Amino acid sequence: MQTDGSGSAECLTIDVPTAGKRYLGLSRNAAYAAAGRGDIPTIRVGRLLRVPIRAMEARLDAAGQRQESDS
Repeated sequence: MQTDGSGSAECLTIDVPTAGKRYLGLSRNAAYAAAGRGDIPTIRVGRLLRVPIRAMEARLDAAGQRQESDS
């Protein structure tokens, strides 16, 4: 976890269903399927599968830039 100086902690990862819902509007099962295909970046921590927020946002930014350059 990272603190912002005010003492509140901010988690740098989220679970797969939350990432799928928040960023892509996916259901739980669709989010895990996308993670399995590599469409959602993940890291494994023991038995947990987590999504680094920075990696997810970077992937979305890169996809947006590719779309803009194709136009």
